[in-house]
Amino acid sequence: MSKDYINLSRAQDLKNPKERIIYRFFEALPVTLSLGTLGFVFLLSWLAPAVIAIFIIAFDLYWLLRISYLACHQIVSYKQMEKNLITDWTAKLNQLPARKWQDIYHLIILPMYKEGIEIVKPTAQSLVEADYPKDKMIVVLATEERAGEVAQKVAKEIKKEFASKFPHFLVTTHPQDIIGEVAGKGSNEAWAVKKTKEEIIDKLTIPYENIIVSGFDIDTRPEPQYFSCLTWHYLTAENPLRSSYQPVPVYNNNIWDAPAFSRVISSSGTFWQMMQQERQEQLVTYSAHSMPYKIFEELDYPRNIVADDSHIFWKAYFRYDGDYRVVPLHYPVSMDAVMAKNLFRTALNQYRQQRRWAWGCVEIPYLLYGFLKNKKIPLWNKIRHSLIVIEGFWSWATAALLIFFLGWLPLMLGGESFNITLLSYNLPKITSYIMTVAMIGMVISAIVSMLLLPPRPPDYSRWKNLSMVLQWLLLPVTLIIFGTFPALDAQIRLLAGKHLGFWVTEKVRKKSF
Repeated sequence: MSKDYINLSRAQDLKNPKERIIYRFFEALPVTLSLGTLGFVFLLSWLAPAVIAIFIIAFDLYWLLRISYLACHQIVSYKQMEKNLITDWTAKLNQLPARKWQDIYHLIILPMYKEGIEIVKPTAQSLVEADYPKDKMIVVLATEERAGEVAQKVAKEIKKEFASKFPHFLVTTHPQDIIGEVAGKGSNEAWAVKKTKEEIIDKLTIPYENIIVSGFDIDTRPEPQYFSCLTWHYLTAENPLRSSYQPVPVYNNNIWDAPAFSRVISSSGTFWQMMQQERQEQLVTYSAHSMPYKIFEELDYPRNIVADDSHIFWKAYFRYDGDYRVVPLHYPVSMDAVMAKNLFRTALNQYRQQRRWAWGCVEIPYLLYGFLKNKKIPLWNKIRHSLIVIEGFWSWATAALLIFFLGWLPLMLGGESFNITLLSYNLPKITSYIMTVAMIGMVISAIVSMLLLPPRPPDYSRWKNLSMVLQWLLLPVTLIIFGTFPALDAQIRLLAGKHLGFWVTEKVRKKSF
């Protein structure tokens, strides 16, 4: 059966009108569920306040159980990551039969746009400090033609300083305005790998199954043993050529300089990925990730979509009829928290970044349509993955409002007949008790965030440590402003057919406000 559907990115790609209507229905589903839920709560708070009051209590109890469950995963994941950081991965590699690891090459793609030398250089230096043999590392600095001469100047400086430290170092320039591409990280990576194949891989006749591709943001700094850890997991995986490999993104590069709300959002993203590492059945590739070069070539890396990091996983999942998974590494890579030249720009950039991540809702129609087309994937797997992905984006767009704001609606809209009931009297008390207990999740997050912090810079006093704890009081606000709103924004855009372009997050390393 043809698998042309794996290359879809939107309903307009379908020529059959009936198929296009089905896909459009799936594109409308995320925002229909999200806005439908919020509208349902408003309407019934007026018409049937007792029903909504019971629903809100039940939802808060569900969220309490979920927070407790996820907090346990967070603690276990942190312990595993801590263990992996002190493990001697080279020694573990040397224990493998026939020392096969010495045949494994790492192709590291560093797509950049207009970032300055102060961003790019530390990333290149982190690769120099890696404990993996440099002759088995292929480093590619992937620039964009549309970034102009400034970017090319930075690339030349990096090449001048670092090319001698890697036997295989390449600078590529992704042409602008290629028909059928979305200008962004995915299309740049695809171009960079294509040029690397022509200029290095095929000339060295390296077997494709001996190459692992790592796509990093330009601010990504892997820990020294990352590539050794990745190689060990690749060689010991149950099916290495049907797996991607996911580290934990920790936004520590500029964490001491970033404003409080940015630190909370970044840390929350780290904690979510840590939890997902413990739930492998739900783990999907995200941001910095690695995959076999052979799969990269067979699939043709996504060039026409913004959410390329998750899309490549689902594309592989369909291509191999469900025989594809993500192997958690429980090993960190350090990245930048959002920070711009002033507080307002930081907040604006944070919103845009969250909206870009929330644009991952495009995977819902892609997933549901693909499940209709692929008859070889077991039905239970289709149901499980569909519910997990749909619930994830639904919660993203609604949970914070339901928990922190809409719980008061029955009291405001229910009228006098409801407000004199015992349920009305107890509703705020019950929800308050539940949310107080649920704060255990926030406390655990605060503790883990302190454990993950790099050493405090000398120009900050010890009082800065206190602010790193108190910042978690901002969590309800950040969940709504930088969680619910950008998620709804992305889902409404998907419904309207206004597909989001790739927005490059501005990167600033030193605070100036």
